[in-house]
Amino acid sequence: MLPMKTEIKKIAIVRLSALGDIVNTAVVLQFIHQRFPHAKMEWITEEVFAPLLYNHPLLHGVYTVNLKQLKKEKSFSLLRKTISKLRSLGTFDLIIDMQGLLKSAIVARLIGKKTHGFDKYSSRESLSAFFYRTTSHIAYDENVVKRNCFLAADALGFSITDAMLLNKKAIFPHAKLTFSHNQDGKKNIGIVIGASWESKRYPKEKVAQLCNTLKQNCFILWGNEAEKEDGMWICEHSQFTSLAPKLSLSELVSFISNLDLLIGNDTGPTHIAWAQNIPSITLLGPTTTRMIYETPKNKGIKSPSNVDIFHIDKNDFSIGEIEVQEITKTAMELLR
Repeated sequence: MLPMKTEIKKIAIVRLSALGDIVNTAVVLQFIHQRFPHAKMEWITEEVFAPLLYNHPLLHGVYTVNLKQLKKEKSFSLLRKTISKLRSLGTFDLIIDMQGLLKSAIVARLIGKKTHGFDKYSSRESLSAFFYRTTSHIAYDENVVKRNCFLAADALGFSITDAMLLNKKAIFPHAKLTFSHNQDGKKNIGIVIGASWESKRYPKEKVAQLCNTLKQNCFILWGNEAEKEDGMWICEHSQFTSLAPKLSLSELVSFISNLDLLIGNDTGPTHIAWAQNIPSITLLGPTTTRMIYETPKNKGIKSPSNVDIFHIDKNDFSIGEIEVQEITKTAMELLR
């Protein structure tokens, strides 16, 4: 833990990717603000995720890097510009690497010397610890939200409790929406059908069956053309479904924030429901409930498979074994 000998005026948060991880990290902002109300917080992320953070009321700046482009082009000029950009951000009282990877640790160190991160026993890439001035130890297999909260709080010398998490404010700003499909008092349910791995996706056939069982207004959320095609197939096989429009990240947050319930795979948009205090059900196959923060209205349903989180099996397609009836029962309990 970093000894707090001086007033904290400026903090950098480094979390480059991915969407769900950024969502599960951003919760720390409100707690840091409560403890250090006058501190300016700034965030460094990958360009593609920056729109999620641009209008956040607790952030004084959002800065981007494009490491994928750097890796693809292998351009020395682009590398030099990126380094120069990071070193020009000014002086920070503390730089917290919330990701714990070698690439994020290097980015944090380029920003300044007062770096903090997971120790070599707590991160996925132990070499990252060599780039920090101070470190925190928390088991790698601990819940991801608790890991994020512990790291930030430990770096700043205070605590984030379960009670604080259960009573958190919505993490992201959002617009008020009115759904035109609302008929006969039916509830509006969003269903996230995409995921980063195929084995994390609940089969489209069972999604259609789920919608037909729920008999509510179900909106299929999609992120690319392949998911859109699957969404159209689901809509053809269920009269209770509609295909959601193409949404930007900020529009996605607003859409989810106005739902009665979200059901989805272990992926970023599903985590947004928890972030916005919207009831949710996360379906898990090759991953576990470690990836979510369960609450009375945010539930996880795990398939029967055994998971070793240190060696994730991307060929574990057991998510398809989750019964529609189990999801329906949980959904109706949450809707009540």
